[in-house]
Amino acid sequence: MSLRILLADDQELMRMGFRMVIDSQPDLAIVAEAGNGHEAIQAASELCPDIILMDVRMPELDGIEATRRIVATDGEVRIIILTTFDLDEYAYAALRAGASGFLLKDTPPAELIGAIRAVGSGDAVIAPSVTRRLLSKFVRHLPDPSTPQSPPHPDLKQLTPREHEVLIEVARGHPNAEIAARLVLSEATVKTHVGRILAKLSLRDRVQIVVFAYENGLVRPFAEVNASPPET
Repeated sequence: MSLRILLADDQELMRMGFRMVIDSQPDLAIVAEAGNGHEAIQAASELCPDIILMDVRMPELDGIEATRRIVATDGEVRIIILTTFDLDEYAYAALRAGASGFLLKDTPPAELIGAIRAVGSGDAVIAPSVTRRLLSKFVRHLPDPSTPQSPPHPDLKQLTPREHEVLIEVARGHPNAEIAARLVLSEATVKTHVGRILAKLSLRDRVQIVVFAYENGLVRPFAEVNASPPET
């Protein structure tokens, strides 16, 4: 069964490019296009796509607010935010709004297809290098370790020690295979732990695990980590 995709971008040429790439895949199908946030919300409500590729800057209603409204009414749809290097400041807000990840608009076609399929299978699109760049650039949004912290989030008490370890590894942007190697576990076991973390913390996907961990001071911004002595 094909993944049903909604394209939301105010640039027709950009939508055309994405359509050419996606239409070449037998397991992917574009069900509609939208030129602004309002059109995206309406199309999402009427067609219930599996995945939405959502531009950030659009007329009338931007992609962040559109994402927030769509996620609030449909917890099943997965949204991938489209951004550019000079628009990274919008990505953090989009992830908080409920997006399952974000891609740069110059992402190679093969990576775009892989990202869509990953999100369609319930995973999230958040490359370690992009995660670190985003978080290091926006330290001001994150807890300051030099100031008193609020009490730990109460739901953290539900996590086992191993689940807490896995949460930290996910928050650092490591994929399941790397987490498995670092913690000497199988990938299947890591996937099980991630699923339990999502359920216990009432989160949607790995992206929200990253946001949760940084907002609750469980990991430090990359700028600080980068200044620390390397691990031995």
